[in-house]
Amino acid sequence: MQMPKHTDQAKARFRSLISEAPGVEIKPMFGSVGAFVKGNMFAGLFAEDIGVKLDADGLAELRELPGAGPFGPAERPMNGWLSLPSELPDEEVSAWTDRARDHIATLPPKVKKPKK
Repeated sequence: MQMPKHTDQAKARFRSLISEAPGVEIKPMFGSVGAFVKGNMFAGLFAEDIGVKLDADGLAELRELPGAGPFGPAERPMNGWLSLPSELPDEEVSAWTDRARDHIATLPPKVKKPKK
């Protein structure tokens, strides 16, 4: 599976689209970046695509937008995630990442596995 290169410009844009909120962290991940709340990822960057993890209603709504599609490697897209249409205005991208954050914030905090 080929992992795409991420431009510094794409990473900076991703960071700028994630709203500041309590518990939100943007962390490096596999040469890219992901946005987390309570240790659970709610938005990520794959190549130039921004993806979000949503509840079933959110996924159904997003699926209706032209340009939305699978998120992650073509051979193995991430379950429960969709890519946002690339032509969405930044305000709408931020609204979708906020919606994903609010959904993921309802989940229990991710517990770090102890180091061996």
